[in-house]
Amino acid sequence: MTDEPEQPRRRVLIEGTGWRGEPRGGVARAADAPAVCVCPVLEASDWDGVESDWSDITFVRTSLAAVAGVPVGFDRARAELERHAEALGATIPPDAMLLIGEGRFRRTLLLEVDAAPATGDRIYRPGGFAFTRIVEAPWGELGRATKAFRAEATERYGRQPPGLYAWYLTCRICSRDRNFETLLVAAYPDVDR
Repeated sequence: MTDEPEQPRRRVLIEGTGWRGEPRGGVARAADAPAVCVCPVLEASDWDGVESDWSDITFVRTSLAAVAGVPVGFDRARAELERHAEALGATIPPDAMLLIGEGRFRRTLLLEVDAAPATGDRIYRPGGFAFTRIVEAPWGELGRATKAFRAEATERYGRQPPGLYAWYLTCRICSRDRNFETLLVAAYPDVDR
């Protein structure tokens, strides 16, 4: 870990990547789609191959079903987490991480929140630290990227990460143009190195 002051995450809307005008990449706009694509764009120097202190991060969590590893009901679970956070009095930062864990039949879903109560139903404060890597993972490549990332984290820290998560950084509109950019997170909660 570094002694440098913590820098906030930076999100930048890439001009021309929204829903305005013709759909990009041959993807048709869904009837219930947002008016503008606001997918996060992370600065590689802040996230790629970086270790972060998680002593002050809080999530609300749930789990969702998966069929052969593919999550089912992702949008519904996210909306439920947002409602739950609001009911707890927590706020969801505009750049909140939405992390999905591994699993063939059940997958954990974590939504970053601020101002959450110290304890409560589905409050999760992992503590420890996280190692992250930004990967481009088009269809069928995320499994290979995750396997390579797990091996990298294991070699770097001498043990497998207790938690491995993905943060999908693109939506169905900008995924092709950004080559399915994803942040992989190796979480080492409440452990000393």
